[in-house]
Amino acid sequence: MALSLAIFSRHVRTASAFSMRPFTASSSGTSSQFTSSESKRARRRRPTPSSESLKILWEENMLSSHRGSPLRVGAVEGSETAVNGSAPGGQEDVVKFPLKGRNVEEAPPRMRFAPSPTGSLHVGGARTALYNWLVAKKGQLDFPSADSAFILRIEDTDVARSTKESEESVLADLRWLGLLWDEGPDMDSAPYGPYRQSERGEIYIKLANKLLEEGKAYRCFCTKEELEDMKAKQEAEGIPPRYDGTWRDADPELVKQKLEEGAEYTVRFKVPPGARVVIEDAVRGTVSWDAESTVGDFILLRSSGIPVYNFCVAVDDASMGVTTVIRAEEHLTNTLRQGLILDALGAPRPRYAHCSLILGEDKQKLSKRHGATSCNQFRLDGYLPDAMINYLALLGWNDGTDNEIFMRDELIETFDVDRVVKSPSIFDMDKLKWINSQHLKLKTVEELTDLVKEQFDILGFIKSGADEGKVRDFVFAATALAKQMMETTRDAATNAQKVLGYALPESFDKLEDAEAKEMIANGNFYPIAQTLIKKAEAGELPLPDAAEPLAVFFDENHNVITEDNHTGGSAYSFPEAYKVTMKQIAKDLKVKGKNLFHPVRLALTGEMSGQDVTKQLSLLYLASEEASVIDSDKVGVVPLEERIVILKKFCETIPVEFHAPRGQEEQSSKVERKQDVTADKSNSGESASQVVATTADPIDTYDGPPITSLDIRVGIIKRVWEHPEADKLYCEEIDIGEEQPRQIASGLRPYMKTEDMEGRKVLVLCNLKERKMVGFPSHGMVLCASNQDHSEVKFVNPPIDAKVGERVTIPGFDFEGEAGAPMSENPMAKKKVFDKIAPFLVTNKYGVPEFLGRPFMPVLEFAPMSENPMAKKKVFDKIAPFLVTNKYGVPEFLGRPFMTSAGVCTDE
Repeated sequence: MALSLAIFSRHVRTASAFSMRPFTASSSGTSSQFTSSESKRARRRRPTPSSESLKILWEENMLSSHRGSPLRVGAVEGSETAVNGSAPGGQEDVVKFPLKGRNVEEAPPRMRFAPSPTGSLHVGGARTALYNWLVAKKGQLDFPSADSAFILRIEDTDVARSTKESEESVLADLRWLGLLWDEGPDMDSAPYGPYRQSERGEIYIKLANKLLEEGKAYRCFCTKEELEDMKAKQEAEGIPPRYDGTWRDADPELVKQKLEEGAEYTVRFKVPPGARVVIEDAVRGTVSWDAESTVGDFILLRSSGIPVYNFCVAVDDASMGVTTVIRAEEHLTNTLRQGLILDALGAPRPRYAHCSLILGEDKQKLSKRHGATSCNQFRLDGYLPDAMINYLALLGWNDGTDNEIFMRDELIETFDVDRVVKSPSIFDMDKLKWINSQHLKLKTVEELTDLVKEQFDILGFIKSGADEGKVRDFVFAATALAKQMMETTRDAATNAQKVLGYALPESFDKLEDAEAKEMIANGNFYPIAQTLIKKAEAGELPLPDAAEPLAVFFDENHNVITEDNHTGGSAYSFPEAYKVTMKQIAKDLKVKGKNLFHPVRLALTGEMSGQDVTKQLSLLYLASEEASVIDSDKVGVVPLEERIVILKKFCETIPVEFHAPRGQEEQSSKVERKQDVTADKSNSGESASQVVATTADPIDTYDGPPITSLDIRVGIIKRVWEHPEADKLYCEEIDIGEEQPRQIASGLRPYMKTEDMEGRKVLVLCNLKERKMVGFPSHGMVLCASNQDHSEVKFVNPPIDAKVGERVTIPGFDFEGEAGAPMSENPMAKKKVFDKIAPFLVTNKYGVPEFLGRPFMPVLEFAPMSENPMAKKKVFDKIAPFLVTNKYGVPEFLGRPFMTSAGVCTDE
């Protein structure tokens, strides 16, 4: 007695549920046949039946169902989805299984991602999609002429929760990630469709009929109350609840009677006695279940006629030729039921890989309480698709190296499901931001401008209908300004908002920044602010040129400048005029360095730190001009004129004792006393050159990380060759005293020749993580020095007599014990330690590498000079007064260090 289509459709209440083509049932219960062309037209149209048509369909087919007539739907039997072998009674198989009779592991990979459209795409689903996509793409490279594919299948059998809006959202997120499918619901001509489960009802009914006819499934007429009583009784007896098989071997006449009475029923799978399912999971190894004791006879079709999840999935995987199923571990238990169904249908099982869950930092399952988890939210927050792909790939997989930055092509080449790990992955937002920042650095300002504009649009910062050219100029400037500090594209927009605002309060008392208060208390701020106010009111303060407002962002070759310590413009442009003004203020007020620049920055920008002031003022000009494209109220723009007014009022509230530099009189008297001492010494016959002036030690004001965090070692370059794919890179093999030489890529190709490099001793920063530089695995960094415009770059030379492999130290820092140990490679990969220390690493004019004015030294300290045989000669008597060992143990003559005869490179 075959199953009727009515059981599938009779309780579908809306037209959006399961879309099936209506047919006319004859009095004998058989359906009229579509012709082949009619079938194809019907498949293309996929008409959605109305509630009335479903009602008629239900009534007609209930009669057929009661008579026990077989279901014949020409749209399935007569279409290209039918047939592959024979079934009992001479009928053709309902659906062909493409992998039937083949070794699944040897077939070109056909992978599927099967989301339920009940919400947005979250990171767990995105990772599943990515892993499947990577295997499919690799398969297409390995088997270019085969039907390897990434399949998108919509599992919308949850009628109550599935929505068209959710489906469209999931598809949009996949497109944003670049995970484009080869077969899916938006492709009418795809070979194994339909790709929505709601459109595959005929296939499920046909296969359910097949299982009924073969005695592998049966109808169960148990009522809800009977099932609840059964469960309660089993629980009272301490037995795991499962169906007890009441209707498994029921009398056929009793079944017929129930059908004629119109009783509701489900279709249950008949689990074979003693059945055991074993799989070789690619992630978890061998997994097995005792089917009979674990699940009992489970449901295939509900009493509503809707097929259950596991039946649909098994049928779809088999009929679409899926070779490997990669999914989350929460689906592992579903494999038991799906395996039993596939075996009963005579379909091959795919290979399985169940990935561990993604957890939040609190080790709980990732959810909304951990912050953004949906892909769309990450898009809105300014993350790059390539960075998301990179990070998601690392949530449970690695390529066996320390590499953490991957391009899409590299992932396709290196990904292997056998390297997916069992242990749960922790979603680390900081690491995602770091990876995103690395991908941002690989892009140019021009490539990022459109992405940053999207953030300005999302935040509502751009006026509606604004001039597109001016919008692009402003967004370009905002992107160039923030390029070095960006972790997301949104950072460029929020940084612009901060730059365009002005945080200086109305009065000194309301200033909350302790650092700013201390700086003002030192007394330099007030006179500098007064000078700036006077120049602004007199129209003497340099302003960006209306004709070239972007000049500061381009160098003389019209290349974009992203370095914060480098500004563009010609000799007559705003940046140069600003520098001239600052030099004049420094001269007039006898102030320089941070005592000048910090007060100027606070006065003009309202902040103690930030990007270059001229770049900030240029962006402010673009936002303040009459035809500005920026919504000033939304962003909170404070033009320069208003800033000067606020600054003037603020200065009026500064206590009088802070109006002049602190201790100025003391400093003057010290200078006078020092001059008196020098005069006395001159009068007594001592050379003035022998008087050592007391200067401030730069370590007293240094606030960066300790140099001990870096593992800087002496190395010797053994081999150099040109990078085959990057015209500015050399590939170097450097011996640093380890078992194997390190391979390091450097951008020295425009500055040096290979023959000048090989055999040279260099300083190597060793505790950087290995990363690929245009495909070349680079593990470390060679320290170099350059002049201001980067036109000349030379090696920072190791200390005299330093040996290969020695770690260099700096006097004044504790390199002993645990505190002096260098950072491990992991934090060095994430922190910007080197960026903060680099400005203080210099090669002095004698070629000696220094940090904060202190020379690099090998771990073994320099020994004092031995006695010289020239001591008996008069020559030595003349030289001796000028031969000294300085306080760092370095021998000097006339204040200049001794060097080997090999000489050194200097920056002069």
